[in-house]
Amino acid sequence: MKKLLLASAATLALAGTATADEVKIGIIFGFTGPLESITPAMAGGAELAIAEINAAGTFMDGAAVTAVRGDSTCVDAAAATATAERLVTSDKVHAIVGADCSGVSGAILQNVARPNGIVMISPSSTSPALSNAEDDGLFFRTAPSDARQGEVIAEVLQERGMGSVAISYTNNDYGKGLADSIKAAFEATGGTVTIVAAHEDGKSDYSAEVAALASAGGDMLVVAGYVDQGGRGVIQASIDTGAFDTFFLPDGMYGESLIAAIGDGLNGSFGTVPGTDSPGAATIQEMAAAAGFDGTSSYVAESYDAAALILLAMHAAGSTASADFKDRIMDIANEPGEKIYPGDLAKALELLAAGEQIDFVGATAVELIGPGESAGNFREYTITDGAFVTDRFR
Repeated sequence: MKKLLLASAATLALAGTATADEVKIGIIFGFTGPLESITPAMAGGAELAIAEINAAGTFMDGAAVTAVRGDSTCVDAAAATATAERLVTSDKVHAIVGADCSGVSGAILQNVARPNGIVMISPSSTSPALSNAEDDGLFFRTAPSDARQGEVIAEVLQERGMGSVAISYTNNDYGKGLADSIKAAFEATGGTVTIVAAHEDGKSDYSAEVAALASAGGDMLVVAGYVDQGGRGVIQASIDTGAFDTFFLPDGMYGESLIAAIGDGLNGSFGTVPGTDSPGAATIQEMAAAAGFDGTSSYVAESYDAAALILLAMHAAGSTASADFKDRIMDIANEPGEKIYPGDLAKALELLAAGEQIDFVGATAVELIGPGESAGNFREYTITDGAFVTDRFR
C-alpha cells in the first residue's frame, strides 16, 4: 500500500498536542462476564506496548502514556457504553483499545466513539457486520473478521474428515456472525450442517439445547460460544449425556479455564484461534513472561499491536487528536518501510520523527485490509493430554 509522507521532527514540534504532558489510552475489555478469564492478559498485552513507549522517553516530545481500564462486560451494551462515555468525557482518554466483544464494540462505536471523534482499535471483535459499520474512519481491528475465520474452520473440518457438524452459538452478534460464516463456508466445501442453534449465556442447565443438537446429529459439535459461559455449559452437558464427545472450539472458546473446568473430556477436540509463527509472536511471549503473564493467551498479541498502532500513529501525526492520526494507522501497519516488531518501538519513534517510513509487523504480522481490519492468521490446535498443542499456522 502506498504510504503517506510521515511527519518530520519539525512537524512534530509544531503540531498542536505534540508537547502534551500525558496521553491517556482507554482499555475497554470484559473484566467481568463470559471472557473474564482471558481479558487480564489482553490488557497486559496492551500495557506492554504502553510501557515500551514510555521507556523510550521520546514519544511526543517526552509525553507519558497512561492506561485507563474500563469494563465492557462483553455482553451488556448499555454498561459498555457508560464505561466508554466515562473514559472519554471524564478521564479524557485520547483513544480506545477495545472493546473485546463485537456487540459492545459496535455500541461504543456508534454511541461514544463517533459522536466524540475517538479512534478505537479492537484486538478481538470479529463480527463480519463490523466490516460495514459506519465508523467515520475511526474503527480498526487487529483481529480478522469471522468471515475469514469461517473459511479457515471449514478447511480444518474438511481436512480432518468431518462430513457433518452441528453448530451451537452464543445468541449475540459474535456468535450469530461466526455460525453463519462457518455454515456457509463448510457447505461450500461439500460438508453438511445438521443444525444451527443458539444458546443463551448465564443458564445453569443446557440439557434442552443439547437434546436438540443430539437429535440433529453430526460428526462433531462446533461451539461458537464463550469460554467462561454458555459455550462451556453446552460442552459439559454434551459430555454428561453422551451427545457428543468431540468439539470444535473457535477463538471465543480458547482458554485454560475451559480445560480446568471440563478436564479429560476435551482431549481430542480441536479448534482455531488467531495467531502466527512470525518472529514477533515469539518476542511478545517472552515479554509477557517477563511481565508475569501468559503471552500465548487469546488476543494478547493483538492487544499489544492495537496499542502500539495507536501510539505510533499519534507520534507520526504529531497529535493526539483522532482526526489527525486516524489516517496514519493503515499507513504504519502496511508496507513499505522498515519492519517493526515488539521491542522495536523506540526505534520506530526515532524513524517516524526523522520522517522515515515504517512497516509495523508487530506481534501478529499485522496487515490491515479493507475497512482497517487484519487480513488474518490462525493457529490450529488440538487438546492433547489436557493441554493446547499447536498443529500448524494458517
